[in-house]
Amino acid sequence: MNKVPMTVAGEQRLRDELDQLKSEARPKVIADIAEAREHGDLKENAEYHAAREQQGFIEGRIQEIEGKLSNAQVIDVTRLPKSGKVIFGVTVELLNLETDEEVTYRIVGEDEADIKQRRISVTSPIARALIGKEEGEIVVVRTPGGEVEYEISSVEHL
Repeated sequence: MNKVPMTVAGEQRLRDELDQLKSEARPKVIADIAEAREHGDLKENAEYHAAREQQGFIEGRIQEIEGKLSNAQVIDVTRLPKSGKVIFGVTVELLNLETDEEVTYRIVGEDEADIKQRRISVTSPIARALIGKEEGEIVVVRTPGGEVEYEISSVEHL
């Protein structure tokens, strides 16, 4: 299977979620199932069925996270030499040449992307247009609303 790029922070968030699921959520749902069994007839026991369904979701998420972590290629951008080039994991500041609006994005793995926190996936159109470019270069990004020109103001290894 192909390795999936991931930042150190992204890996830590997944490991924290995995620990929480295994140490808190899984034991709680097991206790809920045991308690619901004590209520009698399992065929008509809504609490039992809800707890079993929750258990299925938890076990599925645990398997999903373990799979992602096993295929992760963790990249610590702070250890890489600063070249001014846009690569995975960097924080890039862009200047929209049409509106003079500045925007900052961090290029992260697909699972870490969150536009509200200015983290964009390495597979997004903006990131694909930026990868390999250097500070000061002008980049044309094709968006659903048309083409947008950005100038790369800075590239930081945070």
